[in-house]
Parts: sequence; structure tokens; C-alpha cells
Amino acid sequence: MEQSSDHIFPVENALEMIIMFNRAGEISYANAAALQKLEYDNDLCGRTIGDVFPGAFGAGNEGFEQRASDSQELKNLVAYRKNMTCFPVEARIIYTPSSGMYICMANDILQKEFLSREVERVREEAQQALKVKSEFVANITHELRTPVNGILGNVREMLTEKADERTEKSLRLIERCCDDMNKIINNILDFSKLEAGKFVLEPRRFHFRNMLDYVKGHHINKITEKGLGFFMTVSPQIPEYVIGDELRIVQVLNNLLSNALKFTSLGKISVEIVKTAQVNDKIELFFIVSDTGIGIDKADRDKLFQSFSQVDASISRKYGGTGLGLNICKQLVELMGGSIEVESEKDRGSNFSFSIWVGACESEEGVLTQETFQKPAFTTSFAADREQEDVLNIKRFGTPENLDNLNRNLSKLILCVEMENWEKAEMFMETVRQLTEEAPQEVKRRVLKLKMAIQKENYEKVTAGYEELKNCL
Repeated sequence: MEQSSDHIFPVENALEMIIMFNRAGEISYANAAALQKLEYDNDLCGRTIGDVFPGAFGAGNEGFEQRASDSQELKNLVAYRKNMTCFPVEARIIYTPSSGMYICMANDILQKEFLSREVERVREEAQQALKVKSEFVANITHELRTPVNGILGNVREMLTEKADERTEKSLRLIERCCDDMNKIINNILDFSKLEAGKFVLEPRRFHFRNMLDYVKGHHINKITEKGLGFFMTVSPQIPEYVIGDELRIVQVLNNLLSNALKFTSLGKISVEIVKTAQVNDKIELFFIVSDTGIGIDKADRDKLFQSFSQVDASISRKYGGTGLGLNICKQLVELMGGSIEVESEKDRGSNFSFSIWVGACESEEGVLTQETFQKPAFTTSFAADREQEDVLNIKRFGTPENLDNLNRNLSKLILCVEMENWEKAEMFMETVRQLTEEAPQEVKRRVLKLKMAIQKENYEKVTAGYEELKNCL
């Protein structure tokens, strides 16, 4: 008897055996796996479930119906092939009231155990291969680092001695090449550790603004050489001291600033850091690194954070790079509980934003506290004729006074944009930022994106950002 064509199942190619039968135990369907395992051609249909599981069910009687109706849990049964040889299976019987039919789904226990062992074997082999790769990368980076540092040490020693201009120029070039080589080696080593899941953060207490000064000092000479403007803004709400992996935060910032410098010939680079959330003693910091460089096509943005990837081959040829930096940044940021994003337009520059979570802590004794550096949230002109309570209401996000000032400054801001008076627009934008310092995280992020769009003088993004901000107030 052939299988009924009335039943079409998406499980024909399933790996487990699937058999369908009625209350009398008569089989009406068996998938390919069942036919193969039980060694039937197309002659399983028309037989009874008792032929497959003899003694397990009493086909056609109350015992069968009782057993089958409540047997959705896995049962260990013995399945018989056509030649009466047998093998153990795990089976589940499901009753479908709409059709009055039973569906049996069974797996060969021996095959299942074999596959489990195979999966475990493959997993162990993969782990061993990963270990070998990690050890190889560690060894090769060490072998590379030793001669590079040897060259670098000798070059720097020679630079302390008096030399003619041509020799000094050549030595400086060698020094820069060695520094670049060390950066590549470090990236490869970090990437290997991250991929192997062996990268461990080392949080400690550090001075946040001193860390930013170090980052700025690392890039300021090149910024000056290229004649670029540089702006760094830090929210006064961020404590002087935080707990986090300072080295890795510096690494992310350095990478993003190096990229901004690499791809920016004219204009400016800016860094903005704000506190966007706090949960107990943990605070979320939100960073935006913005530039006026070559930008990135929308279609190419997905490639940015992939390992060993450049937006296109010409980028690598012209500017260099391994394609690991942003991937490492992404993984480091995620390890610190955050995420990283990019907004960019071709020939209009890029905004890289990322968030991380750090611990908040008190300043050390004898060290200036946050309050010492706290700037007034608002200028005196803001409320010259108001009482102190009015000032507090203006600062308190969501109060009628606060919203009134927000809407008034946003209206002035968009008017300045329409008149292409970008300088005044930035002034009103700063007031908006101050008015939203106590706002929810989502509002703060929209404010920051609007501010970046104004700094880039991008009319389309400003108008879109303005509408988004208005909608969430």
C-alpha cells in the first residue's frame, strides 16, 4: 500500500523517524528516515504500529489508546526492522484531536549517542586547534617584537647623538615604522586573545580627566601638523575618579582618533563624553568621536567592524591598516558592557559613538573633587530675574519651566539653521544640551546626535534630528 497523498509534511527529510497512525494503530504515513531505519520500501503504510513496536502498544484496544494519549513524554522503546532485527529508540507520541491521528517521533539512541560523541570530538579538536593558533600567534608576535624593539632601541640611542639633518630624518622614519609595527603586533595579539575568549579586563580606580589629557597629548602633535581644529567636551556630571580598565578605554579612544586623523585633511575633530545613565554605583558613559573627513558610503558601513576588513582595497593601499582596529574596539566595548555605532556620509565626515559602563567612586583625600570643577549648568543671563526656585525648575527636566525653555531654544536653533547661521545655532544647541542634562538616556543621545549634525553643518541631519528630539520631549 502506498503512502496517502492526502498528507503532505514538511518533515519528509527530517533526520528523526516520523510515523503517523490512527486509533486502530494503522500506519498512514512514514517519512524517509523511518523507511530507511526500519528497512521498508513503501510497504510500511497499511501495517500497524505494533509491527514497529511489538508489545509496546495494544493496537485497536483501550490499552493502546490510553498509552498513546498520555505518552507525549519521551519513552525508551525497542523498534523492529522489517527483518525483525531491533534497536533502541527514544520515542514521543502526539495525539492530534482534529484528525484523530497519532504522530510518533523517534530517534535511534545508538546513533544519537554516536553523534553526541562526534560533536564532542569535533568540539575538542576545535578547542585544540584554537589553542595551537593562540600559542602560535603569541610566539610569532614575540619573535617579531624582539627584533623590532631592538631596532627601535638602537635608533633612539642614535637620535640622542648629534647627526646631520639627512641622517636624523632617516632615523625618525625608522622610529615611526617601528612604532607602527609594534601597533600591528599588539593588534594581532589582542585580536587572538579576544577570539579565543581569553581576554580579561583589568578594572582599577583612575582619574578620568587625566586619562583624557593623556589621549589628547598622544595625538595633539599630528593634529597641529595637519592644521585641524580639535575640541574635547566632558560633562561635569562625570566623576573625577571612575573604576574601569583605563588601558582599554585609552585603546578604543586612540584607535578612533587615529582613524579620524588618518581620514581627515581639513576641518576638525571633536570628542564628546557624557553620563547617560546610572544604576547604583555603575554609570554609563557615552562617547562621540566626530570628524570632517572622507566619510563612508552607507553600503560599506557593515564592513567596518568585521575582522581583516577595509571599506575598499584602495583605502588599505592609500592609508594602510590591517582592518583589525575597529573589530577590536567593538569587542572591547562589548566586554565593557556597551556597544559601538557609526553614522557617516561620503565626503561629509563620520561620527563614531560608543557606550561603556564603569564604576563610580569618591575622589582621593587631598585631590580636588568633582564639585571643585563643576561648572554652572546655566549662564546668569538664563535666569537673571528669577528666584532660585525658578532656576531649579528650569534645570529639572520635564518641569513646565524646563520644557518652555527647551522649546524656545529649539525654535531659535532651527531658525538659525534655516538662515545658515551655524555659529548661533551651536550657541542655542549648547543651551539645549544643558537643559537636558537630567533627561533620560534616549533624550540625551538624540541631543548629542543633533549637536554633531550642527557641528558638521548638515542641514538634512539637523532637521531630522530636530524632529526626533521634539517627538521624544
